[in-house]
Formats: sequence, C-alpha cells, structure tokens
Amino acid sequence: MEFEHAPNDPTRKEISPLLKLALELGPLGVFFLFNAKGAQIAELFPVLQTLGKPIFLATAAFMVAITVSLAVSLWLTRRLPIMPLVTGVVVLVFGALTLWLHDDLFIKLKPTIVNVLFGSVLLGGLLFGKSLLGYVFDGAFRLSEQGWRILTFRWGIFFFVLAIINEIIWRNFSTDFWVNFKVFGVMPLTLLFTMTQLPLIQRHALADEKTEA
Repeated sequence: MEFEHAPNDPTRKEISPLLKLALELGPLGVFFLFNAKGAQIAELFPVLQTLGKPIFLATAAFMVAITVSLAVSLWLTRRLPIMPLVTGVVVLVFGALTLWLHDDLFIKLKPTIVNVLFGSVLLGGLLFGKSLLGYVFDGAFRLSEQGWRILTFRWGIFFFVLAIINEIIWRNFSTDFWVNFKVFGVMPLTLLFTMTQLPLIQRHALADEKTEA
C-alpha cells in the first residue's frame, strides 16, 4: 500500500514546515495562555467575565483559534489534512458543550475522544486489511505494505495510550495541571514516539523514498 502526494494537482499548495507547525500548535498556545492569564484578560475585557473560570475563557479562545488555524490552512493550501480537521470538529463540538453546560468535563474529554477515534480507525482498518495511516500523515512518505501495517498498528496503540494518559491526568490532577500537560507533555511524548519509529520507516521505505532521505 502506498500513499503519495498528487504532484499534478493544481489546487494543492505546500507551506513551510515551520508555518504548518505554527498553525497546528498555535491554538494550543492560545489555550494555555488564556487559562494561565484568564483572570487578567477578563479584567481588561469585562464582557469576558460572563464566561466564568479561566478554563471556560480558554475553551472559547481555543475554539476561535482552531477555527482561524483551519481557515488559514485551507486558504494557504486549498485543502485540510484529516487529523487537524477531525480534531477541530471535536474541539468545536465539545467546546460548545463545555460553554453551554458550564462544565469543563467536556473539553477535558476531547483528547480522549480524539485519540480513541484515531486509534479505533487505524486498528479497525487493519482488521479489514487497510493501512489508513498514510491518510493521517497526509502522504508525507511512502512505505511498503508491510511497513504501513506495522506502523499503523503501533500508532493505533499509541493513540490509545494517549487516551489513557489523558483520563489519568484529568481525573487525578487539577485543571491547571491538565492544561500544562496537554500543552507541554503530549507533544514531547508524540515527538519521542515518532523518533522511535524512524528505524522502521527507514527499513520499509520504498527505493525512491530512501534515495530522497
């Protein structure tokens, strides 16, 4: 099974990796900032005090930031990668429930829902002989069929591990600790896991992909 970009697609535009990273991590930074400085921000803009605790202000800001991020990404590239799109939809749905019901449980459940969803899709696809990870990675590289199967299985398990960690954190620690872990803990764990998969990717990369690497 192979996934690759469609180089002849005239509607597709590439952006720099740093800009792509900023678009993906920017909303998390906004979420952290508004949770940490929510009281001060509400003092500057009294109308925001109606939202209540900083976590609710942060949730509203997160929803706006991720919407802007998706809109900018669509404008620059003429398309939306599957992971940011699904994550954005879940953020908007669970963020709206958080603000409507005034209960931060829903925004805390968002990472669990997203990770279980991705893990279930990846592992479920394997049951039907489909390695769907290439769509998640947006065709970033090409692997042999066996390589995709192994990598898909590992990422499927990793998504479930992230879901379990999120459940442990929000159930046993403060909201501020959960926010800090969401912003500064999940990304390093994901990067570390990704690095551990590089030997597998190199072993199963197709010939032209190895040459480019």
